[in-house]
Amino acid sequence: MRIFAVANQKGGVGKTTTCVNLTAALKARGCRVLLVDLDPQGNSTSGIGADKLSGNTVYDVISGNVPARDAVRHTDYGDLIASNKELAGAEIELVGVNDRETIIRRALEPLRSDYDYIIIDCPPSLGLITLGALCAADGVIVPVQCEYFALEGLSDLIYTLRMVRSRLNTNLDLDGILLTMYDSRTNLSAQVAEEVKRHFPGKMFGAVIPRNVRLSEAPSFGRPIFDYDRSSRGAEAYLRLADEIVRRFN
Repeated sequence: MRIFAVANQKGGVGKTTTCVNLTAALKARGCRVLLVDLDPQGNSTSGIGADKLSGNTVYDVISGNVPARDAVRHTDYGDLIASNKELAGAEIELVGVNDRETIIRRALEPLRSDYDYIIIDCPPSLGLITLGALCAADGVIVPVQCEYFALEGLSDLIYTLRMVRSRLNTNLDLDGILLTMYDSRTNLSAQVAEEVKRHFPGKMFGAVIPRNVRLSEAPSFGRPIFDYDRSSRGAEAYLRLADEIVRRFN
């Protein structure tokens, strides 16, 4: 069993797309998988086809109002603990709480035996919610968009991971860097891939997520790519990623 935090403090790198479609891909491969939406925007929640405004959410779990198991929703694409804008106030509420960094870890611990994988969608910032996710995770998957400033944001996140590992979660690993929005027609995508390999040898996933129109369209229909267009290049790429993860962490 492994808990992945999918994190990058830069927005627009394909983080939520990865969470939704990796969850669905692992489910399609027969795995028991839970997606935990820790982004107040709730895009993973709507992207997997769930209603953000009904039922218990991750905010209720963090606030101690309900146990995590009571917030789990079952979908065709994997289980979900949903999020909505209520979570935005949680950062402020947590400031004065003792052991606030471990609240998410303690909340998810009883669910470990229920799943093969738990995937946490982190907000695009390095605040208390993301810190809590990193404390709860066994490893981190970092989506990196193939653009000019990609490595700049990546180095900041790696520094944060080292700090968390040294002080709060000694077992935290960098499980892999995932290249997203890869365009094989441009030199820039190839250059970013080479730079990631050079700076982080052995840490880049073999699966690469292409720039794909169908992949971009799917969230507006509240469907993972496999339900929207299973034959698309985006669907094939996320299935390759799921297979890679199962081989490495099963």
